[in-house]
Amino acid sequence: MFWSFTEFPDKERIELTKERDIAELYAGNKAWEITYKGPHPIEQKDLDDYLRRRRFSLDAVLRTWVNDPTVVLLFDGFAVAAQHPAQQVTLINAQDESVTIYFDNDTHLPVKKSFSWRDPVDRQKNLEEEVYENYRQVSGVMAPYNLTRYFNGDMTSQRFLNSVTINQGLDETMFDPHSGYNPNKPTKQNSKR
Repeated sequence: MFWSFTEFPDKERIELTKERDIAELYAGNKAWEITYKGPHPIEQKDLDDYLRRRRFSLDAVLRTWVNDPTVVLLFDGFAVAAQHPAQQVTLINAQDESVTIYFDNDTHLPVKKSFSWRDPVDRQKNLEEEVYENYRQVSGVMAPYNLTRYFNGDMTSQRFLNSVTINQGLDETMFDPHSGYNPNKPTKQNSKR
């Protein structure tokens, strides 16, 4: 069981236990693990992995990349992605980074996203993919309730969501590692959830 709160473009809080007493907090280019002992910085390797995933996230691509006049959009034709007939589109930014998104032929919703990057240590190329399934309408937005991540073809994580809320106004203190934010203590803002 987990709770995830996101404030685009660069804030995320993930509460990991049923009691919501262990959390990972990402704000800008910094990250902390918060436990009963207080906040502690997350290891640099884990932070680098997270920042890379955020830079290539579906939100970032669809909100930022597509509006950047230096990004090139290429229609790669028809493909099969996550057992769906799909249309494949690749975006390439000014830093020569690319991401490929597969849109379902019928619904036009993203069903898969992939990007590759070179490991700075061994110079090997790595492929990261995400598959989006089980879309449901939430506040007028189609949201995927199932998310599966792959790294070089191996499944690394799967998330099955029970509920999603959008545009609910989050308490700013939940993104401050030193605020003492307690998700179990109702405040004016977090009692609305």
